Amino acid sequence: MHMYTNRSSLLIATFITASMLYSCSGNKTEQKNIPTESPVIVTVALAASNDNSGGINASGQVEASQTANISTRIMGYITKLYVNTGDHVKQGQLLFTVNSTDILAKRAQADAMIAQANASLQNAQKDFDRFSVLYKQQSASAKELDNVTLQYNAAKAGSEAARQMRNEVNAQLSYANVTAPFSGIVTQKMLDAGNMVTPGSPVITIEQTGNLQVSATVGESQISRIKQGDEAVLNIRSINKVIKGNITQISQSSQTSGGQYIIKISIPAVDKDQVYAGMYVNVNIPVKGIVQTVSANENNILVPVESIINKDQLTGLYTISNNNTAMLRWVRLGKVYGNTVEVLSGLSKNETFIVHADGRLYNGIPVTIKK
Repeated sequence: MHMYTNRSSLLIATFITASMLYSCSGNKTEQKNIPTESPVIVTVALAASNDNSGGINASGQVEASQTANISTRIMGYITKLYVNTGDHVKQGQLLFTVNSTDILAKRAQADAMIAQANASLQNAQKDFDRFSVLYKQQSASAKELDNVTLQYNAAKAGSEAARQMRNEVNAQLSYANVTAPFSGIVTQKMLDAGNMVTPGSPVITIEQTGNLQVSATVGESQISRIKQGDEAVLNIRSINKVIKGNITQISQSSQTSGGQYIIKISIPAVDKDQVYAGMYVNVNIPVKGIVQTVSANENNILVPVESIINKDQLTGLYTISNNNTAMLRWVRLGKVYGNTVEVLSGLSKNETFIVHADGRLYNGIPVTIKK
């Protein structure tokens, strides 16, 4: 019995010793396999809110002060387009022509009717002159003169009707040759030669060059704080340019603009260099002497669009952990304002996030902030 107990104790001691050696050996192996990667250099930014405490903020877009969709009033095939997108045109320049064979046929008919009406008028004129002389000589009765006079007046009316019909045909024919209503640049071409065009359907779009403005929208809680002539600061981030303009128009209704009031802001001629229609603009309208109230949706976070990561149907961005590693954070996005996007949830104000990385980012990779 004593011998059996000693043998059991020896087996247990041997098992414990082997387990400790295996555990130590396993830890050494895991430590040897820990990857050592070079940190990725990243550019970071602090999450900022769309706070209007310094004035009224709005989002807008540069547009031409005068834009026209050019169409025609007749139906037919486009025979030729004389301009392309990007071409500069002058007022009165021919833009395109529409097949006018049927209109030319109508004008030929109108010319024939005019010739016939003029012949009838000449014959009636001779009868009227002859019977007028005979009536004075008492060789014709008053009844005969009245009949001839009526025929003469009817012939004159017929001749005038034929001439007006030709004027109508000429007016329709002028719609077959469409010209530019003002000088500008062709910004869009909807149809090509050979396409059927219907009355009122746009063929090309022309924007007036030289005169640019910003169209922005302002909420109903802020529209009463601004007035025509107020100064506005325009920040065009795509070209890194800040311009000071003035409010020239304020819409009095938001019925067709989704509850937002449209305002127009002028761009001074000296600041139009490198500014093109379609550029997005962040607008700030300073308001003095008024206590600003910030609603919930005006305090949302704005981040650059380039910092957003899209995976499947999820959106996120990378933040930096306490261990200086990249950490993917899923966020919920709102409206896009130019090259920035609204973050509704998932990111706090003044929290650091990664805007750009010099290498591939993934969860846990070491990062170094670019200085």
